[in-house]
Amino acid sequence: MADGAGRWSRRTLLRRTALLAGGVALGAAGTAQTTWIADRRLPIAGGPASATLGSRYQQVGTGAVEVVWGVRTAERLLALTFDDGPRPQWTPMVLDTLERYDVPATFFMVGGRAREHAALVRGRLGRHEVGNHSWAHHDLARMDAQTAYDDLRRSHEAIAEATGSAPRLLRPPWGHLGGAVLHAAARLDYRLVLWTLQMVEGEFPHDPAGHAKRIVADVQPGTILLGHDVGTEQRLVALRGLPDMITGLRERGYTFVTVSQLLRHGVAV
Repeated sequence: MADGAGRWSRRTLLRRTALLAGGVALGAAGTAQTTWIADRRLPIAGGPASATLGSRYQQVGTGAVEVVWGVRTAERLLALTFDDGPRPQWTPMVLDTLERYDVPATFFMVGGRAREHAALVRGRLGRHEVGNHSWAHHDLARMDAQTAYDDLRRSHEAIAEATGSAPRLLRPPWGHLGGAVLHAAARLDYRLVLWTLQMVEGEFPHDPAGHAKRIVADVQPGTILLGHDVGTEQRLVALRGLPDMITGLRERGYTFVTVSQLLRHGVAV
């Protein structure tokens, strides 16, 4: 109890100290318990956040995986990339334009679509490069390491069969990364490729020339440029403006290369 001056007896102080200590300990335990409950979808071993297969031996190929967004280079080089295909109408349209302007590109293909539409790309990818974009465009960052690997392995085989070329690059859908994606990429000896600049079709409805002008102005040496050869009508703005984009970039002194070629000409960033 406190006396009139507000002082506490030694016994009371000791009791309060013990109660406070217990409360702190209880609070810490409660916080830890709350955190554990909140993170049950992200377990310590396994799950999408984990870059390991728990306590099992890690079969990860060379044991290294690189993530790149572009390269640092003084050379006016850029890599044009297309995601989500192949699909009828869209992919042939892109391939026709690239052939007409003698431009190589890198196609990050969805394995299920590559298997279904193999005839669209067979014999047409001689100057181009292929990459893996998952089996069905599901979010790899929500899968555990084994599931992500199984998805990418299935897609890898389908792309290799459809195109005659085994992919060595991976672009996960939406650019979503997680430990499981890194682990699967390492097992498959992939380089993880994101992008420096993305086409912005939604900002230029029905204006292919305006969209092309915007992209031409924004490209810098070492850019990996993201486009799509699948999608809504809106995305056709970029594809219809592709000739203007190619011409405009060449007028600025740019040379088009595949992603792998670009990575040999600069320091990855």
